[in-house]
Amino acid sequence: MSLPLHVVTTEAMALDPADRLRLAQELLDSVEEPGDPGWAPVWAAELDRRVAEAEHTGDRGRPWDEVRAELLDDLARR
Repeated sequence: MSLPLHVVTTEAMALDPADRLRLAQELLDSVEEPGDPGWAPVWAAELDRRVAEAEHTGDRGRPWDEVRAELLDDLARR
């Protein structure tokens, strides 16, 4: 039985930034199709950089509801 998306999202947002980035990478890996072979190493390096930065600064990022509201507002203006 799968969990509702909002439950999974809430649980994922409670993770520390480094674990959220690792989860994002695993989710992307699970749905990616073969593509530009140069893309994967660049994306992996960027994720590694962000994980290291989050672990170093302890930055928890912005709250999801704030980011979501901003994105929805931007989309509504298009």
